[in-house]
Amino acid sequence: MDEHYFSPSPSTEDTRFPLRVSLAGEERHLVSSSSVFSGHGLDKATAVMLARLDEITPVPPGARLLDLGCGWGPITLTAALLHPDAEVWAVDVSKRARDLTAENAASLGLGNVRVIAPEEVPDGLTLDAIWSNPPIRIGKEALHALLLTWIGRLTPEGTAAMVVGKKLGADPLARWLGEQLPGREVAKVASAKGFRVLEVGPAR
Repeated sequence: MDEHYFSPSPSTEDTRFPLRVSLAGEERHLVSSSSVFSGHGLDKATAVMLARLDEITPVPPGARLLDLGCGWGPITLTAALLHPDAEVWAVDVSKRARDLTAENAASLGLGNVRVIAPEEVPDGLTLDAIWSNPPIRIGKEALHALLLTWIGRLTPEGTAAMVVGKKLGADPLARWLGEQLPGREVAKVASAKGFRVLEVGPAR
């Protein structure tokens, strides 16, 4: 990757290429591009999370679900495919990533996906669930602020699931979240291939 994947407007040429990947149990024919996170396939962390969805809190009917840092859309698309009655919001600082997610959602006929920039999120938007492979490499301070901002939009019954590498600080992050969110349980619900799936539970 020749630029940080969290660059709002990558300077590299937007060269599209086909992408075949298995999502929600079927092979999907999608499109990707340069300078988006894991543009050539499903990254290991996201693959672990999507394989362990049965270990996180089930999404309620008609949920409003957010994919924080959508990239080309693997989590967004999976959520929309598995929960066609849900309203799935895809957020990414990168316009190129947002364009790809929107294009891929349209190609799969997913009318329940809304792709927006962080600054376009309605002030009063509340969430029933967050699924995310968060941008760990933006730095601890920025990551902490980002997570607290979005977790703060959860309904009292809402939950947030995120996948984080053990070597990238999954356990310290879980402890920090527990300290910051005393009214919610923070648990490590799954672990595989060097990654942990953390979940922030409903308000107690």
